[in-house]
Amino acid sequence: MLFITAMRISVDISEEILNEVMNMTGEKSKSASLSKAINEFVRRRRAKDFGRLIREGAFDYEINDEMKSLMDPIPPLPSE
Repeated sequence: MLFITAMRISVDISEEILNEVMNMTGEKSKSASLSKAINEFVRRRRAKDFGRLIREGAFDYEINDEMKSLMDPIPPLPSE
């Protein structure tokens, strides 16, 4: 079972930026719009970090013949 807890905090944000965040998120309440914006920021940062790890080869591994056949499911034509 997953329990998600919420935390109440005070943050100084200009009205101009807060209104822009509310417009961008489409949320009507300040709390909901900030929560949505923060969640989106974290999601994008995680995706960016994951992409960097892929480019750096963090997930590289040797490919054997069985894996190659799975990557190219169309078998070659039989030679005559």
